[in-house]
Amino acid sequence: MAKAQRKEEILKAELPPTLPLMALRSTIVYPLGTIAVQMGAPENLSLLREHEEPGLIVALVVASGDHDEPIDNARFAGRVGVAARVHERINLPGETVQITLQGLRRIVIEGMEASDPYPIARILPAREVPADAADVDDLVARVVAAAETLAELVDRIPEEVPAILKMNVSDPGRFADLAATNMNFRISDKDEVLQRLDVGQRLRFILTRLEREVARARVMEDVKKQTEIKIEQHQREFYLRQQLRAIQSELGEADPGEKEAVDLLKKVEEAKLPDKVAQEARREIDRMRMLSPASSEYQVVRTYLDWVLSLPWHTRTGDGEIDLVKVNEALDGRHYGLSEAKERIIEYLAVKKLRGGDPHGPILCFVGPPGTGKTSLGEAIGEAIGREFYRISVGGVRDEAEIRGHRRTYVGSMPGLFIQAMRRVNVKDPVLMIDEIDKMSGGGPSGDPTAAMLEVLDPSQNDEFVDHYLNLPFDLSQVLFICTANNLYDIPSPLRDRMEIIKIAGYTVEEKVEIAWRYLLPRLFEEHGITDKDLQFTDESLSFISNRYSREAGLRNFERNIAAIMRRRARRKAEGEEGAWVVDLDKVEEVLGVPRYAFEEAETEPEIGVVTGLAWTANGGDIMVIEALRMPGTGRMTITGQLGDVMRESVEAAYSYVRSRAAQLHIADKDFKESDLHIHLPAGAIPKDGPSAGITLTLAIASVLSQRPVRRDLAMTGEVTLRGKVLEIGGLKEKVLSAYRSGLREVILPKANEKDLRDIPDEVKQAMTFTFVEKMDEVLQHALLPAVPALPADRAELPSAATDATDHPREVETAIEPRG
Repeated sequence: MAKAQRKEEILKAELPPTLPLMALRSTIVYPLGTIAVQMGAPENLSLLREHEEPGLIVALVVASGDHDEPIDNARFAGRVGVAARVHERINLPGETVQITLQGLRRIVIEGMEASDPYPIARILPAREVPADAADVDDLVARVVAAAETLAELVDRIPEEVPAILKMNVSDPGRFADLAATNMNFRISDKDEVLQRLDVGQRLRFILTRLEREVARARVMEDVKKQTEIKIEQHQREFYLRQQLRAIQSELGEADPGEKEAVDLLKKVEEAKLPDKVAQEARREIDRMRMLSPASSEYQVVRTYLDWVLSLPWHTRTGDGEIDLVKVNEALDGRHYGLSEAKERIIEYLAVKKLRGGDPHGPILCFVGPPGTGKTSLGEAIGEAIGREFYRISVGGVRDEAEIRGHRRTYVGSMPGLFIQAMRRVNVKDPVLMIDEIDKMSGGGPSGDPTAAMLEVLDPSQNDEFVDHYLNLPFDLSQVLFICTANNLYDIPSPLRDRMEIIKIAGYTVEEKVEIAWRYLLPRLFEEHGITDKDLQFTDESLSFISNRYSREAGLRNFERNIAAIMRRRARRKAEGEEGAWVVDLDKVEEVLGVPRYAFEEAETEPEIGVVTGLAWTANGGDIMVIEALRMPGTGRMTITGQLGDVMRESVEAAYSYVRSRAAQLHIADKDFKESDLHIHLPAGAIPKDGPSAGITLTLAIASVLSQRPVRRDLAMTGEVTLRGKVLEIGGLKEKVLSAYRSGLREVILPKANEKDLRDIPDEVKQAMTFTFVEKMDEVLQHALLPAVPALPADRAELPSAATDATDHPREVETAIEPRG
């Protein structure tokens, strides 16, 4: 009761209208609070010397800024301060006085009365706004809870602070002042608490600051715990290492780092590395001895030594007796046809058998359309000759470091693809297949990987191939390299010059049927969980699938269509259906739907201005229909069908040749001047280029101008000169096979390509007729039919919706005609 009366007396005490002003920079006292403050400012010292009587009452305010900055007293006008009584004074050395201040009540500084020798302020009593009773209890409880949490987490906050706060919950204003005093607020936050006369706002401000401090304290506590754990781990590891060294010293054992270096030296000696390699390995081991095992450089050196020791510097596949007959049988057992590739491998093994040693491995490049067995043939070769096999896919590789490796100066560096492959196979004479070599990206900011391949694939250089990571010569000369590509002309010529090109053309229908019986059907039956008793194919059904659903050079779509029929049968069998399905043409259409490709035999009716040519593409060969249309005009010629520059020049050369032969072809001179020509190659979405359509274009123009129909039961290819000479072309095998697949049985070819017939399969040569020509006149004589008398010349024109052998869906790709 006495304390309550004392409190009321202090708060309601009458104050004079002016009071000496003391500006404090680092602390403040709230009403009913007491603090000790050391005074050193000249104006404050002058005030204390002027008023030495006990019980001096002063006005306290908080001054912002550094201690060295002068105080502008005029800024205090309108701010809230505290009226305080000076109780004790203690003189300290250095012109400093320590006084004890007791806060009386909040006041408002109305203005300055005087400033010299010390400031005197006019004051008014401050009127506090009580807090809303509905919110007070919740705010007080949350402040107490936050104070308790902080007292647990922060050492500098005394544990008794929450108890002090709980004792003053009945007076929210005093409660807030106590919280601000004891929770170690910054002076700016304490001043903010002093300025808030609304008790509710004062409590909310304190709660916000306390909750922020709680969150910060929890983060600091987590960091502290993690740091302590790490320190304890490091101390424990250090202590254990010291103990281990002491034990090893007592037992006469070496240091772990030294022991590792000794073990590595022993491995170097046992590996019998080449002299340069062994010398470099010893030098790196000496470097490693001088490094701490905990350093990153130590791990880099250790990894490098692991790579050096794990490579097959001398290890070879067993040098057993080579049985060429068994190798040939193994190759034939995996692949049908592909005789040229098989013969080259047999020749390589024959040389090895006769020499008694390992000759430089040939660098073969299988070039052909997708799905013709290039990759699987490489696997079969490795298995047949008893070598380790590894496939490296370089499609899309655009960084030289992928081939030559990264230098050890880079973080995370590692050797290139070839050194990695040698480590995995662990022999120095494996079969390495470089897949999709034509799809490597050449030239760029990261270097040209195709240029880096030159050293790898050069038999005279790759015996000392230097990877950037190893920086040591490694012998790749005994590796049998096999490359695969779809388009030979996408490989840079210097790289192409280092390889033996083996062309793998597409398969004929008969070959696909034979491959299906030998290889595809047994494997697919096993994969689908059925047998030949559940599903029975015939030669006719397999030919129908190949012709009408998967007209391609390779086997992928053919295999996919057969698998679709097997899945349908497997589903019915799983549902309980018994018996065998006999796959006839109706069953194929039932499962696979309407045939994707039309029957080609219908396009054999002779027409004026329509000629069937042959094109080479990356997916094999294809037929290419050329249409020519004549109409009244002024001698203008239009060319459409997305033709390249070379083919456009061929059209102009063909037109000039026909004009030079107008008399022999019975074409009047006015027909050239009074007629417009339109040359079109259907499938306009496919870019076309190359000179080998020369005789086809010439024949189409001659036909439409002379109004003589062209035989449609034959196809042709060949480049023509202005003098009418027919020149050699490339891609003959693919073009002939495309004509054969399309149902054509006669082909006109340049005389210079007669030598290339040896590459054509025997069954195709027996079924087809080849006409070899040297001059364009021979083509005109062989392919142009006599004019039809009943049809007037001005009405002889092509139907507007002419159909051709390319009206079936096919992949969009560039038809590029290679030169021979």
